[in-house]
Amino acid sequence: MSDGTPSQEELAAIERKYDSETAFRPMGSRVGLFVSIALVAMTLYHVYQAGFGTSPELLRFGVHLAFVLGLSFLLFSWRKSTDTALPSNTWYRFGGVNLLDILLAVLAVAAAMYLPLLPLDEAAARAGNPNAIDTFMGSAVLLFTLEAARRSIGPTLPAIALIFVLYAIFGRHAPGPLIHAGVSWQGFVDGIYGSQGIYGIAIGAMAKYVFLFVVFGVLATRIGLGALFIDLATAIAGRYSGGPAKVAICASAFMGSISGSSIANTVTTGSLTIPAMKKVGYPPHFAGAVEATASTGGQITPPVMGAAAFIMVDYLNIPLRDVLAAALFPALLHYFGIFVMVHLEAKKLGLRGLRSEELPQVVLVLKEHWLAIVPLFVLLYAIFSGRTPDFAGVYAIIACVVIGFIKPRNRLTIPGLVDALAVGARNTIAIGAAAACVGVIVGVITLSGSGFRIGAIVITTANDLAAYVSALPILNVFDLQQWALFFSLLLVAMACIVMGAGVPTTATYIILVSVTAGAFQILGVEPIVAHFFVFYYGVLADITPPVALAAYAAAGIAGSNPFKTGNTAFRLGIAKALVPFVFVYSPALLLVADGFTWAAFTVTLAGAMMGIASLGVAFSGYLFAPLKGIERAWIALVSLLFIAPGLLTMATGLVLMAPVFALQWRARVAARQ
Repeated sequence: MSDGTPSQEELAAIERKYDSETAFRPMGSRVGLFVSIALVAMTLYHVYQAGFGTSPELLRFGVHLAFVLGLSFLLFSWRKSTDTALPSNTWYRFGGVNLLDILLAVLAVAAAMYLPLLPLDEAAARAGNPNAIDTFMGSAVLLFTLEAARRSIGPTLPAIALIFVLYAIFGRHAPGPLIHAGVSWQGFVDGIYGSQGIYGIAIGAMAKYVFLFVVFGVLATRIGLGALFIDLATAIAGRYSGGPAKVAICASAFMGSISGSSIANTVTTGSLTIPAMKKVGYPPHFAGAVEATASTGGQITPPVMGAAAFIMVDYLNIPLRDVLAAALFPALLHYFGIFVMVHLEAKKLGLRGLRSEELPQVVLVLKEHWLAIVPLFVLLYAIFSGRTPDFAGVYAIIACVVIGFIKPRNRLTIPGLVDALAVGARNTIAIGAAAACVGVIVGVITLSGSGFRIGAIVITTANDLAAYVSALPILNVFDLQQWALFFSLLLVAMACIVMGAGVPTTATYIILVSVTAGAFQILGVEPIVAHFFVFYYGVLADITPPVALAAYAAAGIAGSNPFKTGNTAFRLGIAKALVPFVFVYSPALLLVADGFTWAAFTVTLAGAMMGIASLGVAFSGYLFAPLKGIERAWIALVSLLFIAPGLLTMATGLVLMAPVFALQWRARVAARQ
């Protein structure tokens, strides 16, 4: 690294190391050309189907799955490796790819296309009573799906899927309330080999929506939208105390609006912001943690978000604009929480902002890159005018291509366009394999009816805890039902964070929503609120040790200890842990929830900001001067009042924290004298 800034090769190596979804194997020119052609064909197929196609959904989903499974065996090797050297050809290897993997790719495509190509009347007649060939092909798709997911995202999710498979077959031996009659292998395959399983909502959302938005993100970055965002963030926030860290927050927020990947966002913006933070005096582990924490917001920042947002559209059967509207203020609170912590850290360390000569000029930035923002406006206009997500995605992609060819800077060429289409498709392969794998789990949950059983376990455990706590002095000011809701949410949040430590956010979201839907329904939580609660906590797992992958990638750029960086990122993100609880108790924060009023929204937003700021002060240990241990503990405890924002709780919280504020102000005045 020269002057602390990593080279493109070093950044690529860091991303490959911490993001298994980008650990593609090196290939020879002929195999690489074939794969590139297949990837471009995949993109063109999806764009055509979204804009003009009339294929049945099952066929559309099947083609998507065939591309995903076939390309998984070509792009990802049996063992994950960060080695970019091309292996020499042998009798069993051609162009860096084992002949066995080529054979598996062909067989996976054939298996994935078997069901979609069956005549509809024949498939309907055999539903519930598959013949031997149906069972064999379904079993093959299951095995190919598990292996494709293992290669692309790691072993955790396939292992969970296998546990669910065993549970479906041997359910009669399950403990307590999880027991069910169990099914035969034929019955199991029939249950997961169709629209209720592998070809269900998860792979459908990938085929219809997510694919297009990932391609849009790649094209938008290629035509200069990412550079525009980073330069604008630097111009807006760079001059203030600890400026580079605030630039990292703004840049990650902007980049997050077109990139739904935490690690990709970390590497893209972190290559610029982390060296700048270190230069003004931030410790390396803190610089990496700031970037990682800010970058996780990409999955909850409209309009692109992560794949889970589009799956939510199908699950809840609501327009994408409602999901984006609901996501807006929780995303802003995510960045507000980081901003508070960064600002306090900068004040505590006495760090400067960027000098005038280090700041880009806004006029020049806009003059060079303003055309790049046109496709984003096209996307937003299409979504909020009521168009479907696939329509919006197609026309945003077309806008990127048109602007790319006429834009003076970052001009697209034909080879550049072809490469962008291939890269966009390649970036969806691992997500698609994860979606298919999750389809197996969802199929088992539907087949066994375990969702409501697990929901009942959550409710029972929460009620037991509530009965104990509500009997204690002082704590009995809240009734049994209020405590039961709180503990239910706490249990679900813990499950999201634990599962998210080894499973992609989208998979965590689908699994947890499937198994906790019954609990949320019993508790009377509105569906969109329940989905966002699970989604939000699943995202936080990317910065939660021991497997905080976004933080580890940032540590690679910062040259810091990965575990220390992960712990710091968790501390920076902890204030936002209040937000999901806030919108459960006061759904007005999501804008589209039932009973929304502007008065309730204003009170909720103000209360959430107070709670986040209070927790930020407690965890940073600084307000106007360093805080004593008892002061930090008191502020952290009082900040819990803001979980259920209201005028009374807000006033009570401010009154209870007033003595600490007074002591802090007096300490500041004394320090200046």
